[in-house]
Amino acid sequence: MTRIGLISDTHSYLDPAVFKHFDNCDEIWHAGDFGTLALADQLKDFKPLKGVYGNIDGNDIRRVFPEKLRWTCEGVEVYMTHIGGYPPRYTPAVKKELTANPPQLFIDGHSHILKVMFDDQLQCLHMNPGAAGREGWHKVRTLITFVIDGKTMRDCNVIELGNR
Repeated sequence: MTRIGLISDTHSYLDPAVFKHFDNCDEIWHAGDFGTLALADQLKDFKPLKGVYGNIDGNDIRRVFPEKLRWTCEGVEVYMTHIGGYPPRYTPAVKKELTANPPQLFIDGHSHILKVMFDDQLQCLHMNPGAAGREGWHKVRTLITFVIDGKTMRDCNVIELGNR
């Protein structure tokens, strides 16, 4: 069993409450727009960190984190990128990749809109944790925690950090 803390669009702001909410997590996954490498280092020093760079991230972050990441967590194949869309409105490049080789879990950020939805056509769960930072048009800062247990994804919790 692996407990995941999912975050995105921090835009250089890391609410101290993130550490409380992710305390029981085994890993943190960041879906891009870290803002600063120092913020990524804070997360990495707290828990093992996987992440992708976002459109606002500079070369320092892009040297450390890839544009897209694909891996297996327990029995679940995961694909993460910052800009990807959502079912059925994926970006063209992401749609091509998802259709050619569908994962069980697709994660992105960018929109600042929290979404957890199942794509019936691809048999794939889509997650976007919304935005945890203060930049952007979202009204509430959000995170997600969930569990991967073998091939099962469960116990998804939406966490509201407060107003932007």
